[in-house]
Amino acid sequence: MCLTKGLVPVHGGVPGGLFGGVFTHGGAVADDAAWLRSMLAAEAGLARALERAGLVPAGAGAAVTEAALGPAGGFDPARFDLAELSLSSELTGNPVPGLARALTRAVGSPAGKAAVHRGATSQDIMDTAAMLLARDAIDAALADLTAVADAAARLAGTHRATLMIGRTLLQQAVPTTFGEVAAGWLAGLDSAREWLAFVRDTRLAVQFGGAAGTLASLGDAGARVKSLLAEELGLADPPLPWHTERLRVVDVSLAMARTCAVLSKVARDVTLLAQTEVGEVRSSTVPAVAILGCAKQAPGLLATLTAAAEQEHQRAAGAWHAEWQPYSQLLQLTVSASAWARDLLGNLQVDTAKMAANLASAGGAPLAERVTALLGPALGGPQAHDLVTVATGRAAASGIPLRDVLLAAPEIADKLSQAGITPGQVEQALDPATYLGVSAVFIDAALAAHQQG
Repeated sequence: MCLTKGLVPVHGGVPGGLFGGVFTHGGAVADDAAWLRSMLAAEAGLARALERAGLVPAGAGAAVTEAALGPAGGFDPARFDLAELSLSSELTGNPVPGLARALTRAVGSPAGKAAVHRGATSQDIMDTAAMLLARDAIDAALADLTAVADAAARLAGTHRATLMIGRTLLQQAVPTTFGEVAAGWLAGLDSAREWLAFVRDTRLAVQFGGAAGTLASLGDAGARVKSLLAEELGLADPPLPWHTERLRVVDVSLAMARTCAVLSKVARDVTLLAQTEVGEVRSSTVPAVAILGCAKQAPGLLATLTAAAEQEHQRAAGAWHAEWQPYSQLLQLTVSASAWARDLLGNLQVDTAKMAANLASAGGAPLAERVTALLGPALGGPQAHDLVTVATGRAAASGIPLRDVLLAAPEIADKLSQAGITPGQVEQALDPATYLGVSAVFIDAALAAHQQG
């Protein structure tokens, strides 16, 4: 027997199904149960708003809320038949009509029954539920991302002077520090957190417009009910319904995709630094690989949701429906990636000795540009470049450090002597600890911004 639940089939009642251990790490936030709870919360909030507006008798809101969410909010999804709701979706194009009927049956009082779904269209409930889902997903992601950013900050501070090879185009470049690498992670993580918090605080709004965005069935009370519904659910009260203005969905999706992109960067760096041949960090391979598995799905999902934002007139024909699954998946994958990142950076081991050994094994080649700059004023830029290029080639071919090639080859040593450049100056130019530029300044800036955030 297979019961569809959430993003993937659930076999034998296992949350998230066969792949749930990877893609619902940190908890399921957008599966069938989460959607059901959010839709019922929207229906319950509407009933309370209608009561506050004087459109239904006293007690109707409480009756609907208890029937929807259980006593004291003890929600139990088993009280509603998901198979029945799925069938109703096939018949009506979405699960809300079936849910409204099931909720009406569950409400005990006649007054409460009259308050169920009054004035609303299915999209009002689904879109409002989508905003509630986003809030829960953002809160879950932020909790983990805060821990991830704090871990990155600790790494940046601890390893501010830990020398390592910098790499550009996957090739060795000038030296850097692992502290600056971690500070780069930190800056991205803090930016992702900032955007998520901004979307949560400013872009999550109630949806309530009725069949064509006019709330005509509620007469003059429509705008007041909309405002009261926003209060009941803790969502923003938009100026008007946004049935076919989908930038709120796009904004949520973009914030999630940005978060996945930042986490993907961290995970990819770790996988490269942890390669057997590099060995500069150690970590279980599972978290980094799982983050990449989650994050690589985000761009396609965002593209689908952006494409679906073109919606016709007052209510869309299909584009709205196209949002549900990619939106759910993007929320879930972002939460999962964030939870995996907490595991990754929280347990990351840095091998400073291996970093030093890899830097030393380069034989000074990463500092060739500094030697060129040293020789340039005396020899001229082109001649200095050519001399260092020859020396670097000899060092690479022979395995002899660049310092020794520069000081031992007669024709090179003569030119250095003629230019008044001493062996001490050459050795200083090849000292990676003295060629870090303003790395420490950048690390301090990232840490300060993190603390202020």
